[in-house]
Amino acid sequence: MGMFAASEHSHFFCFNFSLFFIAEPVQWCEDGQNSMDKIYCSHDKMRSYGPWRQTSYRYGFFDRHGGNGIAPYDSMNVSYGVGDAEETVSANRRRVEEISGFPVFLSAKQVHGNEIYCLTKPLTASLEIEGVDALITDQDGVGLMIQQADCQAVLLFDSSKKIIAAIHCGWRGSVANIVARVICRMKDGFGVAPVQLQALISPSLGPCCAEFINYQNELPAEFAPFMARPDHFDFWQLSKSQLIAAGVRETKISMAATCTCCSKDYFSYRRACHLSNGVTGRNCSIIGMENVD
Repeated sequence: MGMFAASEHSHFFCFNFSLFFIAEPVQWCEDGQNSMDKIYCSHDKMRSYGPWRQTSYRYGFFDRHGGNGIAPYDSMNVSYGVGDAEETVSANRRRVEEISGFPVFLSAKQVHGNEIYCLTKPLTASLEIEGVDALITDQDGVGLMIQQADCQAVLLFDSSKKIIAAIHCGWRGSVANIVARVICRMKDGFGVAPVQLQALISPSLGPCCAEFINYQNELPAEFAPFMARPDHFDFWQLSKSQLIAAGVRETKISMAATCTCCSKDYFSYRRACHLSNGVTGRNCSIIGMENVD
């Protein structure tokens, strides 16, 4: 298959709060190969992949900048559950909607579990679901939102079936292999072939900072190959390994490879615990699709 470039067949745009990060691919082809250049995009623009079969796919990883919040939530906190003022969070979410172009969002009150919510009917107003950590939909015009402050957002889409998913994956999610559970649900419920999936791993806790001094009690023995140095684990590579084991092609997996604890451009629970009482905001990662006439 020929490579899709920025032409009449494929439209690439970028959108950003001052450091809104688009993970890795600049060009994609139908068989899933992609270039590995990292793009830091200009303010207030959007990147699209496709269209394939009259559908365009968009995703993005927002940092902490460009919002309305004050410390310790400065400034683009999107979570209602961390102590920030409700009106501030609502304004920030409206800003995300405005920049992304999705009129409604589906999000979750995440609990570090392995439950999945599937949206199969049109959504007319933004909705937040209790007690789930993964979202799947076949609906156009809906942005799936993951909220995180060191945990990964793993975003998936299948352009052949017009299905997208967004996964909140912290270390507990890795232990439960929520990634495999979601891919299994996409396969059984929507007819997705895992080899057709594109996968994106957000900025998140890197092997430099993912210290687990009690790992022998918290992590299974099969995680041992992902110990980067004593007591430190590479959850980026672990998630990649779980994706591949679930049937995703390695060439279709992209990683931001940005540590949220190291980078002050992102909210980080670990960093907040080191510096104070652990109170901080949440970044958001989004993915959605829309029909293209």
